[in-house]
Amino acid sequence: MPFSDQQMPGGTCAPTGYEDKASVACRTIWNVSHNLEVTRFFHSWLDDLVTTLLWVIMSLVIALVVKSYTHRLITKITQKMAEGTMSEKIRDRTRTIFDGSPALLSERRKQRMETMGSVLRSIASVVIFGTATFTVLGQMGLNLTPILASATVIGAAVGFGAQNIVKDLLAGLFMLLEDQYGVGDIVDTGPAKGTVEAVTLRVTRLRDVNGVVWYVRNGEITRIGNESQNWGRAVLDIPVATDQDLDAVKDLLQTTADDLAREPAWEEVITEEPSVWGVQALSSDSMIIRVTLKTLPGRQNDVARALRMRVKKAFDEAGIVLGTLA
Repeated sequence: MPFSDQQMPGGTCAPTGYEDKASVACRTIWNVSHNLEVTRFFHSWLDDLVTTLLWVIMSLVIALVVKSYTHRLITKITQKMAEGTMSEKIRDRTRTIFDGSPALLSERRKQRMETMGSVLRSIASVVIFGTATFTVLGQMGLNLTPILASATVIGAAVGFGAQNIVKDLLAGLFMLLEDQYGVGDIVDTGPAKGTVEAVTLRVTRLRDVNGVVWYVRNGEITRIGNESQNWGRAVLDIPVATDQDLDAVKDLLQTTADDLAREPAWEEVITEEPSVWGVQALSSDSMIIRVTLKTLPGRQNDVARALRMRVKKAFDEAGIVLGTLA
């Protein structure tokens, strides 16, 4: 700030010869009052307090501005990624390869990006306000080296004690980035199998077929099977008596499966022509014939139940005797 026409006497706001080191607040008081006593009183009793307060206010304002801009940038990027349009070629493929509907794929991407945006905004806030805090402490003349050293030791101790939580958070973060599963998927985590109801960075909540809710820590999931990703396959092992005509049984199974695939209620669910693979196993009193149908993800159990019912009716009408499963 420029001096007024009346020059400030040496030693008023700074030692003689170092007037350029005077604080902005003290210079302002002198330029406004031109009173030596008032300026010296301010310098002795209020200068450090006002200067520190100005630094705190300025640091806080800058931190809030940077935080607001960073949050808007993160939100804009994640929303653009979540609402990104798909090409027509990918759109057609996603009807059968992914979730059967591009809308479901977009919803999964939206949920994933919203969670990632929340995590990134939280990290940005911690970094920005942490930097502002250390800036103010440094301006106040505090030696930050012992503080940083202590923070490092405390952080290491806390990290060691909370390593399971850190493990869960990192596993959840990579799970979201890689889109391993999402809400509505049917997954097998080992300890529990069921439909995903909620996913956080630390815990995945499942509900199994009996209605039991399972809370599985993400860091404890060492392997996971997703029955709702990309596509599914209904696999039926049909046992028939060994004295039955194998070719006739295979033809009947193929016809029954084809009829199911052509029904309006199932033609969009079954994505490829059914296939009778043939004899899967043999025993003294039965042979196992395997039938497969490729389906939309998560619908393989529905298709399998529908085909079993039709196979039973077809076998009864044709007089084919069922065997026993080993």
